Amino acid sequence: MDRFRQEKLQRYEEFVDKRLKPDLVHAIAERDKVFEQQKTFSDLQKNIENLEKNSVTSLRTLVNLGSEVYMQADVPDTQRIFVDIGLGFHVEFTWSEALNFISQREERLARQIEEYTRLIASIKAQIKLVYEGIRELLQLPAERSVQGPVF
Repeated sequence: MDRFRQEKLQRYEEFVDKRLKPDLVHAIAERDKVFEQQKTFSDLQKNIENLEKNSVTSLRTLVNLGSEVYMQADVPDTQRIFVDIGLGFHVEFTWSEALNFISQREERLARQIEEYTRLIASIKAQIKLVYEGIRELLQLPAERSVQGPVF
């Protein structure tokens, strides 16, 4: 292989290793964070709906103080709850206001998940395209797709 092809091959490999793969890992991690937020809001919605359904006006619960240290807490009035809206801010909501906020937030989170999924697919396509370029530089035969069922 001549020097020009060798340098080009090295640049392609560096681009995949130093740019595309870290971008892919970052995008997947960000999407996973959004999935966790979505699960948290879904759990909160289920808890509020259970409180409404059972007409719970007070309750006793365990509160995590940090480092998996718990303390028993009495909640005398459950009609209003505090919801973390982001950036360290908490807002006091009634149950219906909280459910409305959660549904709006879940819509936004679903859109973010779609955007990250598209970004991940785009990065994977770019990686595949670069690998195809490397294959052509090395003059390797193209991979054949299997026609018919595989057993």
